[in-house]
Amino acid sequence: MAAQILFFALAITSIAAGIGMLWSRSPINSALWLVLNLFCIAGLYLTMNAQFIAVVQILVYAGAIMVLFLFVIMLLNLSEMPSITRLTVSRFFGFGLGMAVLALLSYSIASGLDVLPEVISPEYADTGSVETLASELFTRYALPFEVIGILLLAATIGAVIIAKKKPV
Repeated sequence: MAAQILFFALAITSIAAGIGMLWSRSPINSALWLVLNLFCIAGLYLTMNAQFIAVVQILVYAGAIMVLFLFVIMLLNLSEMPSITRLTVSRFFGFGLGMAVLALLSYSIASGLDVLPEVISPEYADTGSVETLASELFTRYALPFEVIGILLLAATIGAVIIAKKKPV
């Protein structure tokens, strides 16, 4: 029961942080709201026993990507976002109604095509752990893992060569 309460608290906080990010006038504040949202999503992953994805979420998105966003925001010297039209009650309800219709339409199409996700049995509840992921990655998917590593290395070397200043 506590896990469900934590899940819904994190979900509500994540939605509130997303709305705060959209409504914030300052780009720095928007980036900080996004950091809160990314941490809440990592917490949601933890409640679903996906420890590896939660750690990657924090390291990659809340860490590296947000540092890049803040660097670009500060490099561009953005002070405040331009004014947009006011959010009225009718637009808010129209957006909510549109999202509800989209959700119902997506559900009906997914159920008609029989592509709804299946319920996970308790015996597969440990699939999000680091040990299970590592054993699958280094046994069954060892060759694709190595090929991706070589491709990323080649792309990095190519980017360095392209970015290198040419002598005049």
